[in-house]
Amino acid sequence: MRFHKSELAFFVFIAIILAAGGALFYVYGSLSPALETEIQPKFLPLVRQLRFALYLSGGLLAVAIVFGIFFIFPLIRGQATEEGKLRKMTESLSARSETLEHAALTDSLTGMQNRRYFDDALQEYLTEFQRIDKPVGLMILDLDHFKQINDTHGHDVGDEVLRQLANCLRDFTRYHDVVARVGGEEFAIVAPNLDVALLQKLAERIRQAIAQMVIETGNVRLRVTASVGLAVWDKRESADDLYRRADKMLYSAKRQGRNRVCA
Repeated sequence: MRFHKSELAFFVFIAIILAAGGALFYVYGSLSPALETEIQPKFLPLVRQLRFALYLSGGLLAVAIVFGIFFIFPLIRGQATEEGKLRKMTESLSARSETLEHAALTDSLTGMQNRRYFDDALQEYLTEFQRIDKPVGLMILDLDHFKQINDTHGHDVGDEVLRQLANCLRDFTRYHDVVARVGGEEFAIVAPNLDVALLQKLAERIRQAIAQMVIETGNVRLRVTASVGLAVWDKRESADDLYRRADKMLYSAKRQGRNRVCA
């Protein structure tokens, strides 16, 4: 059985009272014979008063101990129990809040970050990397002809395609890259500390990996491709302007025939 700090303090307090009472009766027991045999008659009333005071002090100590044990300690115990319940409730609510916050920032289908998280992360990267004068690359990726997959094979197959695409993006990005699903079949990657040439190489590897995927679900076996638009922050534009510029490159890739990277 674990005790609260207040309960332990109470036990220490009771122990001190008991020690004081024991010391009091020890002194009384040691002096009593001498007081009865050697004291002068004129001091006998004083001795009686002293004896009465010792008995009264001992009685008050006993009452204090009984009152503490049977009245004060249950109150302390009850408050400690309530505090423990409140602490557990607070921890449970905190854990639930973290879970809800995680859910609010995560795409439920793919387990990736969502648009809300992406917007905040992109703005934070731009702010921090402006201080150290380093580039920030942005990649927007969109599956080609995804609507046809849903129309032909159903949304369950389409969902599996998105999940496998998400796994592919995780495999080809770095731990500090931000990878998010920002639309139906549209994904975005914040790739800090990459210039245009390095960002193009990364995007090309991802594009090729997607084209080489074979997605099998049920009786369906298919391949997909993706178009990719790139932009590297010019250190002046806003996060929205950077996103719009990468998005224009994505649509340029679509117009040029899809399954390509455009920067």
